[in-house]
Amino acid sequence: MDFNGKVALITGAGNGIGRAAAVGFASRGAKIVVVDRDAAAAEATCGILRQQGGEARGVTADVTKSADVQDYVKAALDAYGRIDCFFNNAGIEGSVAPTAEYDEAMFDAVIAVNVKGVFLGLRHVLPVMIAQKSGAIVNTSSVAGLTGSPGMPAYVASKHAVLGLTKVAAGDVARIGVRVNAVCPGPIDTRMIHSLAAQIDPSNPDAVDKRYQSAIPLGRYGTAEEVANVVMFLCSDLASNVTGAHYVVDGGRTATPGAVTTVAR
Repeated sequence: MDFNGKVALITGAGNGIGRAAAVGFASRGAKIVVVDRDAAAAEATCGILRQQGGEARGVTADVTKSADVQDYVKAALDAYGRIDCFFNNAGIEGSVAPTAEYDEAMFDAVIAVNVKGVFLGLRHVLPVMIAQKSGAIVNTSSVAGLTGSPGMPAYVASKHAVLGLTKVAAGDVARIGVRVNAVCPGPIDTRMIHSLAAQIDPSNPDAVDKRYQSAIPLGRYGTAEEVANVVMFLCSDLASNVTGAHYVVDGGRTATPGAVTTVAR
């Protein structure tokens, strides 16, 4: 996976999976545009990339605002002249509550970031790639885009929507030389999963973590780097015949629901 001479634009790159992807792309030669609503987090990621010999530019943006999205696209073009890889990754988990009790304002906030933010990214990056007649986009969905998860109506709805957007966009641009795919992480050892554990049982989040991990066939949370590796594959020429697809990175959780152990024979 060689990205020398390529430009990778990554939203939600201030931490977690986005930061891991930025490090991965940069280590393989890409110039990186780091987008995050947290300016300090974006600059921290840029600092890591520069320390490792990479080239990066940080942009502060709210992905729910069209003007901000246009600004991060413009920043990428002003700095590097093109966008070859777009990891449309920014997202939030929202709160945990039954559907019958879910806060309307929280629902709107989750949908705004996870659905509108992904749409706006597609809306403003795709014209650049169409003009280039090349490019690869990976949207971040989730295993929550494939199954239900009690207490998370907004998040689950948003991640199902991301898969729909992915399929439509892929069909729109397939003949132009642009590919659009999605990645579906399961529980990953980042801030988000630990935030959810703390919401589910504030008095003992470690017990929630242990319970979640015991239900994963691999017996552990995934790492941000493991998701980033799949993202880079989907953006690389190795995936030249892959578009409109979603790749699950969940340690076997959705493939074998309810599984705890594997018996070798």
